Amino acid sequence: MKSDIEYQPVEQINALQEILLCKALAYLKKHSPYYRRMFTEHDIDIRCITHIDDLTQLPFTEKRDLQLHNQEFCCCPRERIIDYITTSGTLGEPVTFCCTEKDLRRLAYNEKKSFVCAGLKADNVLQLMTTMDKRFMAGLAYFLGIRELGAGIVRVGNGIPELQWDTIRRIRPDTLMCVPSFILHLIQYAEEHNIDYQNSSVRRIIGIGEGLRDQNFHLNLLGKRIKEKWDVELFATYSSTEMGATFSECPFQCGGHVHPELIIVEIIGDNNLPVPDGEVGEVVITTLGVEGMPLLRFRTGDMAAKRTEQCQCRRNSYRLTPLIGRKNNLIKFKGTTLYPPAINDVLDNTDYVENYIIIVRENSENGTDDVIVRIGLKHLPAFDVVKDMKDRFRSRIRVAPIIEIVSTEEIYRMNHPNSCRKIVKFVDDRRS
Repeated sequence: MKSDIEYQPVEQINALQEILLCKALAYLKKHSPYYRRMFTEHDIDIRCITHIDDLTQLPFTEKRDLQLHNQEFCCCPRERIIDYITTSGTLGEPVTFCCTEKDLRRLAYNEKKSFVCAGLKADNVLQLMTTMDKRFMAGLAYFLGIRELGAGIVRVGNGIPELQWDTIRRIRPDTLMCVPSFILHLIQYAEEHNIDYQNSSVRRIIGIGEGLRDQNFHLNLLGKRIKEKWDVELFATYSSTEMGATFSECPFQCGGHVHPELIIVEIIGDNNLPVPDGEVGEVVITTLGVEGMPLLRFRTGDMAAKRTEQCQCRRNSYRLTPLIGRKNNLIKFKGTTLYPPAINDVLDNTDYVENYIIIVRENSENGTDDVIVRIGLKHLPAFDVVKDMKDRFRSRIRVAPIIEIVSTEEIYRMNHPNSCRKIVKFVDDRRS
């Protein structure tokens, strides 16, 4: 893989990205109804956009744009579309992404690179604990990537600890891919059923959808709890349908490696301008080589920082730090500001918590937010649960939310609304 562009000098990486950017702009002008109209309305001459820094001359693409003008983003006739993917958005209207054969090959290439980055080879076997149905991109992408790598894959799907352990016993995979918090349920099931998980075939876990590290690349509370229970390698990833890309940690675990031939990432501040490298801002992406629905300066809403120093793995492409949250989910609470993952981290590290949901509401009297945490218990401890939880929150984030103890069944219903494919742990009831 040393011929990979990620190992080349930074100047060569930047030059390639700028060539691909010019091709992407020309493609959008020719094939995209939405961007062709945007170039005209803003009097943009794409011939003047030749460097990465020139991107600041272009408007952003918002999630609202994708929802209101979904069909205008498609750049191909219907007969060339071979796969349809749907994601939901802030307005509640679904956003459909269409993929051509070329897009699926690009997706497979991206995931292969990410798996190689995490240390997988053709002789590994991965147990996939995410769905491939319900118009979901992630499961399909991982499946295509493992096939491209030539490794083995076991498509178990999500949930059902009994089935997961039966599969591990029968097929002996060395790698699991799942939402990290589910690992705690696997461990609990193993302990309750006398399964010797420490001596199982599993040596590596690749996490999706939840963070495992903080901004200094140390394991967060969830990551520590898993590692203390199960001595396996933990890898975190960052991906989204809109990006059509996954950024995985390498074995040195110092951020998610960006594949420069597939995507351009900007990190912007509150003034909508790029922030210095290493400073946290909003992740903005421009896809490269996408045929069906390419995106230009798309605001993801995710908050992270860019690290540009060479990684110990010798890659020179930049990396992204773990996400600290979503920009719109910033909570102003009792004189401090925080993102939901900081609250998740405390709850995920509390052994008597079975499930939970975080609700944020606007406090019109003081202009801040109220935070309510509803908790379902595995068992009823002998001490005051509400007091203990408040003490845990104060020791970690200096403030304590309102704690409500409810049934695990009620929390489960809130975590799994019928209209949503992902587990809902955060509900924003604020008006704006």
